[in-house]
Amino acid sequence: MHILVDADACPGTVRDIVCRAGIKRGISVLFVANQPISLPASPWLSAYQVPQGFDEADDEIVQRAVPNDLVITADIPLAAEALEKGAHVLTPRGERYTEANIKQRLQMRDFMETLRATGERTGGPPPLSQVDRKAFADQLDRLLTRYHSG
Repeated sequence: MHILVDADACPGTVRDIVCRAGIKRGISVLFVANQPISLPASPWLSAYQVPQGFDEADDEIVQRAVPNDLVITADIPLAAEALEKGAHVLTPRGERYTEANIKQRLQMRDFMETLRATGERTGGPPPLSQVDRKAFADQLDRLLTRYHSG
């Protein structure tokens, strides 16, 4: 198992949690972004900078993902593609995307995009709370315990 992080929109607190988990468990973590990412020095952590452009980081993550990898992203289309490749998907808020719920998430995303296209102001997600950070850390620990054999 490897962890692939959609790092462009990943909150710093979530990045810190992932870094600690990767180092503690000896799991390779790759942060993919279109800007430089600062990481603690560790052989388990690396960053890959993609060119500027729409979905460059997403495409790189999908290309690298293999079955049983863990992809961390809030991007629903990226999550759907990662699931198709057999990866596990976790959002920075600790929600798991699965084959059972991804179609509904895609439909809701498309609906919200349609609303925004009509000029409706839908707002964005609320800031990451302490509850969200704990949910993420707990879910990450459960996934790594269950699927990492190292």
